Amino acid sequence: MPRSDFSFHVTARLTETTTSPAAGRAGVIDTPHGPIRTPAFIPVGTQAAVKAVLPEAVAELGGQAVLANAYHLYLQPGADIVDEAGGLGRFMNWPGPTFTDSGGFQVMSLGSGFKKVISMDLPAERQGADDAVAPGKERLADVDEDGVWFRSHLNGDRHRFTPEVSMGIQHQLGADITFAFDELTTLMNSRGYQEESLERTRRWAQRCLDEHARLTTQRSGKPYQALFGVIQGAQYEDLRRKACRDLAAMTSGMDDGEDGGGFDGYGIGGALEKENLGTIVGWCADELPEDRPRHLLGISEPDDVFTAIENGADTFDCVSPTRVARTSAVYTRDGRINLAGARYKRQFTPIDETCDCYTCAHYTVAYLRHLFKAKEMNAATLASIHNERFVVRMVDDARRALEDGTFFDLKADVLGRYYGRTAARGTTTVG
Repeated sequence: MPRSDFSFHVTARLTETTTSPAAGRAGVIDTPHGPIRTPAFIPVGTQAAVKAVLPEAVAELGGQAVLANAYHLYLQPGADIVDEAGGLGRFMNWPGPTFTDSGGFQVMSLGSGFKKVISMDLPAERQGADDAVAPGKERLADVDEDGVWFRSHLNGDRHRFTPEVSMGIQHQLGADITFAFDELTTLMNSRGYQEESLERTRRWAQRCLDEHARLTTQRSGKPYQALFGVIQGAQYEDLRRKACRDLAAMTSGMDDGEDGGGFDGYGIGGALEKENLGTIVGWCADELPEDRPRHLLGISEPDDVFTAIENGADTFDCVSPTRVARTSAVYTRDGRINLAGARYKRQFTPIDETCDCYTCAHYTVAYLRHLFKAKEMNAATLASIHNERFVVRMVDDARRALEDGTFFDLKADVLGRYYGRTAARGTTTVG
């Protein structure tokens, strides 16, 4: 399928105010498996499954696409199995657009013992440590110029990821949108290492682009897969801007010039302080091509979502809605609550009277609390459906408000109610 079957166009722009930037926009990403109206939240199905939620339910709650993980699917069941099954969407019975990340986040986070979160909570004397690992853990990932050696978190087997290997895995997985293999750094890394890593990620990006072009030609009978470059650079403005300019200028050595060549879109990754999220997304929006979508990896909290949209992010993903749901935490208009609390024992009303999700239409808080206390498996399913719908609906509302000029009113109303006029603080890690 030709590259022209993937495209992005802007349909509306955020109305500028005297105090806020105007980088936000609404648009449509066209893929071989259907359109994605942006801004859009992309539910995460790490192992070709949104945890505890059937694909049919993801569609019903408004999910436009799902994102799976190349690292996990490479280890189990194997990218060749997914390829033989007809690709990610067919394998998991999801008819819509799909994303796969490169595996770079998992190689480094799991390889450093941080599991699924890059911790920033090191003692002061360890700040700037370029070999940081989680307390009591052994480093299982080692980076060199060619790629990364790592040990499986499942059984300890040793594996090798390079830009070419990641591209090969993602082509076999068959997602509509793929990401270049990058090196993840953290806020703990020194400025010198950030510079060294950024240059390595730049070289890896070019190798990904070249291998992607080769595989696209080799697998010409398959639907076209878009490739997004990944912007790193931590909290440094000059490094973030340099990364954007470098990746925006890249073309494949095999490129024929169609559609200008280069990356089809861009992912904004790395660890960053929550308070700087909007600023960093804004730097990237300043530098990146207007006709390519921007995906912010790893956010879903309401304040982060509105900040990301306002500053120019088009799509974003996060595991948090289903992860916290499995601990009985659910989102409401008035903030997050824990259903296991004793106060909910006799609350015979939905989680949210205004929510249109399946869970709120059919079940009470008291029943959900009972399921969690009884350790019933469908507790996670019902809570996850609600949380995913909450975030998807919030982003859909933000898109409509952006289109009709009421975005800032909606932002003030939603965040004022959710946080009780007090914004959350902390550190955000994006993949």
